[in-house]
Amino acid sequence: MDAQAWRMLLDGAWVTAWISAVSIAIGVVLGLGLALLRLARIPVLDQILATWISLARATPLVTLVLFVFLGLPSVGLGINRETAAIVALTINTSAFNAEIWRSAFASFSREQREAALACGMTPAVMFRRIMLPQMVVSSMPGLVNEMSSLVKSSPAVAIIGLVDLSRVTNRIAAVTYEPLPPILAAAVLYMLLIALLVRLQALAERRAGRLAM
Repeated sequence: MDAQAWRMLLDGAWVTAWISAVSIAIGVVLGLGLALLRLARIPVLDQILATWISLARATPLVTLVLFVFLGLPSVGLGINRETAAIVALTINTSAFNAEIWRSAFASFSREQREAALACGMTPAVMFRRIMLPQMVVSSMPGLVNEMSSLVKSSPAVAIIGLVDLSRVTNRIAAVTYEPLPPILAAAVLYMLLIALLVRLQALAERRAGRLAM
């Protein structure tokens, strides 16, 4: 491959990276919010959220991307390709993240909760200083696995015309008639993105571990 092909691959990798990063950041926070709302067991709302999460998890990502990109303009919400991709990826990953967070909440020690309240902590302070740091540590492997899956599923956004890493790979292969070099290069770039997530996982776990002490 020549220099132009590498520039195209790096441009595609950047599109994949920033769209995935924005979706992951919003999805983790939104998933936490959904988990908290579900744990509150508010009548009707809990059933609505459970149905929403189940549908979001069951819907293929390609279908979700098309639905957001083609469906929202039909109700007067015109959005560009990048926004549609971020919305679809966020809906998908927040649903999975919500269940990961909810599992962490469910496994939190009742004895610690009762001890914190007995010491005079408010529920908000107990959550921020005791529960959340421990749950970040216990949830991090599942969250990072979901983040990795999202990055590897991100080629679904190419269906609405975004030139991501997978789409660039196909373009280079179609021009050069040599599919293997761009595919191998794309695989390396995807592995670097996943390796970055794993590195960030280690840093986040170390930080959360210090806060939990």
